[in-house]
Amino acid sequence: MTHLRTTISHHSWRAHRQQIGTVLAALIAATMIASLYLSVTARAALLGREIQKMEDEIQDVRYQNVDLETELASILSEESMRSRVLEAGFREVSLEEIEYIYIPGYAPPERIAPSQAPHAAEYTFHETPPEYTESLFEWIRKAFEGTAARTARLP
Repeated sequence: MTHLRTTISHHSWRAHRQQIGTVLAALIAATMIASLYLSVTARAALLGREIQKMEDEIQDVRYQNVDLETELASILSEESMRSRVLEAGFREVSLEEIEYIYIPGYAPPERIAPSQAPHAAEYTFHETPPEYTESLFEWIRKAFEGTAARTARLP
């Protein structure tokens, strides 16, 4: 009888240890999945922040480009050119002093209207590849589907 009681108490202790082991294994698995998910999410957030910084830099360069275009327009304005030409010692010519030369076969280059000129704002951005937008759970689902498909093909 005591042997039976000892066996029963050992059996219940063994079952209790198995339950604790199962709970701990599930807890460890959940912790690993959560840490993997946090790692992927943190990397995605860092990449997103880098993209935002690069877009800000692009915008800054666009502003600098517009400032330079404005400065160039100011430098090439008629008043500015006239004052620099007069400072350099040149003088205005009268119509009688101008002499035109005809060159047979010469065709002046076509001018591009400002509305047809390429504009800096016309950039094309590429779409983000699906690898960078896929969540951890989608990745795990695809991995299990691939494993299930490979296992189904086995004889």
